[in-house]
Amino acid sequence: MEEEAGELRPPGAPVEVGPIGLSREQVVRVARHGARVEVTPAAVNAMRSARSRVEAADMRPDPVYGVSTGFGLLATTRIPQERRSQLQHALLRSHAAGVGPPVESEVVRAMMVLRVRSLCLGYSGSRPEVALGLVDLLNAGITPMVPEHGSLGASGDLAPLAHMSLVLLGEGSARLPDGRIVPGATALAEFGLSPQRLEVKDGLSLINGTDGMLGMLVLALADLEVLLATAEIAAALSVEALLGTDRPFQEQLHRIRPHPGQLHSASNLRRLLAGSEVVASHRESPHAVQDAYSLRCAPQVVGAARDTAAFATGVADCELRSAVDNPVVLEDGSLESTGNFHGEPLAFALDFLAIAAAEVGSISERRVDRMLDPARSVGLPPFLAPEAGVNSGMMIAQYTAAAIVAENRRLAQPASVDSIPTSGMQEDHVSMGWGAARKLRRVLTNLSAVIAIELVAATRALELRAPLRPSPACEAVSDLIRGISGGVGEDRFLSPELEAAAAAVREGRVLERARLAVPDLS
Repeated sequence: MEEEAGELRPPGAPVEVGPIGLSREQVVRVARHGARVEVTPAAVNAMRSARSRVEAADMRPDPVYGVSTGFGLLATTRIPQERRSQLQHALLRSHAAGVGPPVESEVVRAMMVLRVRSLCLGYSGSRPEVALGLVDLLNAGITPMVPEHGSLGASGDLAPLAHMSLVLLGEGSARLPDGRIVPGATALAEFGLSPQRLEVKDGLSLINGTDGMLGMLVLALADLEVLLATAEIAAALSVEALLGTDRPFQEQLHRIRPHPGQLHSASNLRRLLAGSEVVASHRESPHAVQDAYSLRCAPQVVGAARDTAAFATGVADCELRSAVDNPVVLEDGSLESTGNFHGEPLAFALDFLAIAAAEVGSISERRVDRMLDPARSVGLPPFLAPEAGVNSGMMIAQYTAAAIVAENRRLAQPASVDSIPTSGMQEDHVSMGWGAARKLRRVLTNLSAVIAIELVAATRALELRAPLRPSPACEAVSDLIRGISGGVGEDRFLSPELEAAAAAVREGRVLERARLAVPDLS
């Protein structure tokens, strides 16, 4: 999901980057919360050791890709030693060929700290000064401007990383902590930093990584931790609003189909509904032998999304321990070409998450529609409107949810099944993982809006069920939503209320409020 300009205030202890990688939590702290970054002495030693091997290879007569040759299809072109520094500068300038609006600052900061991470593993062979230069930018709050379009997700995120790296040279442009966008040279000068001169292999090591894809995957997983739990909260409110039953959420029913996510989701729903007067009031009623799937199957759908997130988490954690560059410097002194820059593992995970998130939104919208339809809402007024006809209530809010669900279905189409050959057919298969990451961010922002619409509808419906009281957890959330969007009443300008509710979902305020009643909700 999205954030933008505003002064970063580093919280807590610095994030130390060493030769063993980073955790997801550390990446989020740097990218989203402005944590300071420090490179450990062990990482500096690892980079110096690898650098000595690159400098030895630079003196050899045999060609070494990216050290004494050009790039891509130009790998057969030999570069004289006196022009190899120029080669690295030219590489960044030519590859910074992106277009379109700038990506979010948190994405760029994630890319930066992840590239530092990869260099610190000691397999790239760039000078330590390169990684330390990126750290200086991060700690100063200088965020390079990176256009949205340009990466195919193989050979790394070449164009985005090139735009990111140009600022090290005093080129390109950057956003400062106060929100100003200035030339790269101005950004460096304002913080007393000097442009770098790249040497052999430095430029190539800056751009041959999956850091953009990985950064967006890590941020998406952090967002999903909040969104999936909040989707369960919304489902619980809807179960109450529609006079549903909690019996399908019994642990014994889910133990006989023990998908981990499903068990987790059913447990959350049981705890969210505990103590509900609404559910208790009709527990023995024959009004519905079985609830509709959108109520009864909530743990199966959100639980499947949880399992998808668990798979993607494994992919992210593996990548966070991985050296992604080409060529790489091995301990025996050899420089070997690799395909580790190919983003397919990340692309698959990103596409899978988009599918899962789209389905969570789809089942949420079905519950909204049910609450608004007097034929299926078990006694609620049409569209939850007083004097329906004069008032339309939440009729068009459901249209909005339906439109968002339709867009998410389009965005859930996999990007990773596509490939367009590039670089004169040298790079003849690419992952499209960057595109998968960009559309996933849109899907998650959309999902927060659909969940918000369900929360607003369910809160109004529960108000109409008074004097029966919802569960303590659902009542706490209803009070929050009513304070944000108001309750049942004559028609009013609805869009600002829905936007405010969506912000409460994204920011985790709904989840925090539910945890007042269910502290271990997760």
